[in-house]
Amino acid sequence: MDKIVVTSMRQSAGKTSVIIGIARALNKKVGYMKPFGERLLYRKKRLWDYDAALVANIFELEENIEDMSIGFHHSKLLYMLDEEMTRQKLLELLTNMGNKKDIVFVEAGKDISYGSSVYLDALSMAKYLDSELLVVASGDEDTILDDITFLKKRVQMENIKLRGVIINKVANITEFTDIHLAKIKQLGVNVLGVIPYYKDLPFFSVSYLADRLFAKVIAGENNLHRIVKNVFIGSVSASAAMKNPLFQAEDKVVITSGDRGDMIVSALGSNSAAIILTNNILPPPNLIDKAEKHNVPLLLVSLDAFQVAKQIDALESLPTKEDKEKIKLIESMITTHVNLKDFQR
Repeated sequence: MDKIVVTSMRQSAGKTSVIIGIARALNKKVGYMKPFGERLLYRKKRLWDYDAALVANIFELEENIEDMSIGFHHSKLLYMLDEEMTRQKLLELLTNMGNKKDIVFVEAGKDISYGSSVYLDALSMAKYLDSELLVVASGDEDTILDDITFLKKRVQMENIKLRGVIINKVANITEFTDIHLAKIKQLGVNVLGVIPYYKDLPFFSVSYLADRLFAKVIAGENNLHRIVKNVFIGSVSASAAMKNPLFQAEDKVVITSGDRGDMIVSALGSNSAAIILTNNILPPPNLIDKAEKHNVPLLLVSLDAFQVAKQIDALESLPTKEDKEKIKLIESMITTHVNLKDFQR
C-alpha cells in the first residue's frame, strides 16, 4: 500500500483538488483520511470534515465519513491524547482506511504546521505512518521559492521522505518555467508538476455554499447545482440595486434579510443563482412560494450580512459530487501538468 501525506506550505493552496485529480487519474483503489478535521459539517447529529465527505462521495468509499478523522478541536485533542496515543490512533486509522487499497491519501490541515501542538501536523504524521510527503505550493514566485527552500531544510532535519512538490495556481506558467523552475530544481526537490491558474476553478456551486454556511434550504432545492461567480450585498434600496450592473448578472448570489421583500422580489426577477437570507429571518410565505416557482434557492443563515460576505470571501472553492464538469476539469488539470509516473508504484 502506497501512503502519501498531502500538505501545503500555506492555506488554500489546493490540496483537496490535487488529491481528487490524482486519484481520478490513477487506475487504483484509493483510500483517504483526514486525521485533523477542520472544515466541519454537522448533519443529523453527526460531525465530519467537508473534505472527507467530498472525497468519500466522489469515489464512493465504503468507510464511514466521520471515522476518517481523529478529532476536530485542538483543545479536546490536547487533553485526550498524548503523542504515543496519537501515533497509535493514526496507525489504527490507516489500517481501517487503507484496507484493500492500493494508495491512501492522508490530507493534512490548513498548512504544514497546522496541528503541531496535538501531533497531527504533516511532518509528524509522515513520520508516524512511515509515509512520504507530497507538498502543494502556491503564491507568487518569491513566496514559492522561499517556501520550498524552507521545506527542503525541514524535511532534511526531520528525516522525512519527500515524494515531491506540485506548484499550483501559477499565473504565468511559461515565465515561471523559464525563469524560476531551474532555481527550485537546484535545491534537489522533485518537482512533480507546475499547474497554471484555471479561471473557472475558483467558482463554486450553491450547494457548496449552503454546506459551508450551514444554511437551511427553504426553497429552490432542485437548483443547488448553479454556479456562483458574483456576490451582491443587498443593503441598498431595490431601485438602487437594479441600477447596479452586478445585480443584473445571472450568476450572482444576493445577501439580504428575510424582511427585505423588495430586495427578494428584485433578486428573483433578475435570475439570481441564490438568495442568502440573514439573521434567521424568514420572508413571507408568498415570497417563498415565488422563489420555488422561479427555482431560485433560498438559503437561511443565522449570520448577519457582513459575516456571510466575510465567510464567502474566505472560502476555498471545492466541487461537490454533482459538479461533474468541475471534477473533470480538475482531473484534466492533473493529467496534463503532473507527472503521474511518480504515483505508479
